[in-house]
Amino acid sequence: MDHNPVKRADDALEIIAFMLNDQQFAVRTTSIREIRGWAPVTPLPHTPPEVVGVMNLRGTVIPIIDLACKLGMPAAEANERSVKGKTIGMMVDRVSDILTVPASDLQPVPATAGLATTGYAEGIFARDKVMICFLDLNAIFAAPEADSWETPNAA
Repeated sequence: MDHNPVKRADDALEIIAFMLNDQQFAVRTTSIREIRGWAPVTPLPHTPPEVVGVMNLRGTVIPIIDLACKLGMPAAEANERSVKGKTIGMMVDRVSDILTVPASDLQPVPATAGLATTGYAEGIFARDKVMICFLDLNAIFAAPEADSWETPNAA
């Protein structure tokens, strides 16, 4: 089954590349609302390990997710976005670049890779002799545990 929404070879992907534990990853620019420096978060008890805590973003309390932890990697150092109508902050080590990549450069992630990220990847591509995993944030944040990241609305 083909999960890649890009069908035409002449399509281009507008992406933001970032680092997690010395590995490069990328996501669609359309999935990013803004890039911010780290701000303090408030930890909450009894949350999944990938939930660092919550922060106040212009009057809205949003959960902050450690993307490295979610992908089965060592915890990241301390960032924001909206998926499926949810605004979620993501911690990454650093944003490295904004790129336009031909869709034809995107290759499937090998099924034998044994990576925790395989289920969350749209594909993988090479840039300057470095392999970059192209993440599907909708898949990551559609995982069943993502519902537990939402903060309750005040009554």
